[in-house]
Amino acid sequence: MIHDDEPQATRRQAGAGESSRASRGWWDRNADEYQTEHGAFLGDDRFIWGPEGLDEAEAGLLGRSPEGLDVLEIGAGAAQCARWLKARGARPVALDLSHRQLQHALRIGADFPLVEADAGALPFADGSFDLACSAYGALPFVADPVRVMREVHRVLRPGGRWVFSVTHPIRWAFPDEPGPEGLSVAASYFDRTPYVEQDETGRAVYVEHHRTLGDRVREVAAAGFRLVDLVEPEWPEWNTQEWGGWSPLRGHLIPGTAIFVCDRD
Repeated sequence: MIHDDEPQATRRQAGAGESSRASRGWWDRNADEYQTEHGAFLGDDRFIWGPEGLDEAEAGLLGRSPEGLDVLEIGAGAAQCARWLKARGARPVALDLSHRQLQHALRIGADFPLVEADAGALPFADGSFDLACSAYGALPFVADPVRVMREVHRVLRPGGRWVFSVTHPIRWAFPDEPGPEGLSVAASYFDRTPYVEQDETGRAVYVEHHRTLGDRVREVAAAGFRLVDLVEPEWPEWNTQEWGGWSPLRGHLIPGTAIFVCDRD
């Protein structure tokens, strides 16, 4: 039975303001459940790029040791990645839109700056960082990803690197189900209409934006970055967990995560 007070899923347009408000509210309401459900997999000080479990310690996508570098984590959640960076000698700053997520960062233990801010308006001076990273943070939920990437470009020093992971765009053509029902194409890959959950008044309480793989590449270029790698992690045999629509069944057949490695010349 569907109750009237449960959010209703739809596909409709959602602008920058509505998307930002929805994301802040959703993550503030759901941070506790998210950390309870996924905290053990993410670890307190691991750097995991996505549900496949690809670990930065093995992948080396940041390109160099973070020791002595200023690093910005965007959409940091409980700042597990920033904590991993700090343990390796970096000077991290963890930024998130959600106050409650950052409270979890404090709970776990964060001896580095935590900043509550919108990724589209980074509160830092030009050239403040050597590296920037985001593991499923911010970009899937913003209406204007180029604005975010231009902000990242602005706060990076020349020679800096920007690495971010998002849901692989091909997943938008399939139902978000971990079982066999999630293996048949159900929608157009080319439909960029956002996925929106809204309350009984029509107010968005969750928004996620779809971009094709080509869209993401063009966004990177429009922000002034040079794309040096696009990683599509394979599902490893050791990973038997289901995480929403991610599962071993689907992961062995279609990609679930796309990681973009970009340099600022």
